[in-house]
Amino acid sequence: MLQFLMTMIAGQRAKMDERGASAVEYGLLVAGIAALVVGAVFLLGGTVTSAFTETEGCIKGEGASC
Repeated sequence: MLQFLMTMIAGQRAKMDERGASAVEYGLLVAGIAALVVGAVFLLGGTVTSAFTETEGCIKGEGASC
């Protein structure tokens, strides 16, 4: 019976260790996605700003390309 209890405790400890590793993996995954989003914003920022400025001009009736 004692051996069974020790095995169960060891299994619970192993599970807890895996949870910590999973949290770190998810944290790294979120950091990677955030880095991709920031990179996309820097790369496409000018294009998006231009599109909004052109759209604003069309709404105001100032745009020549509407």
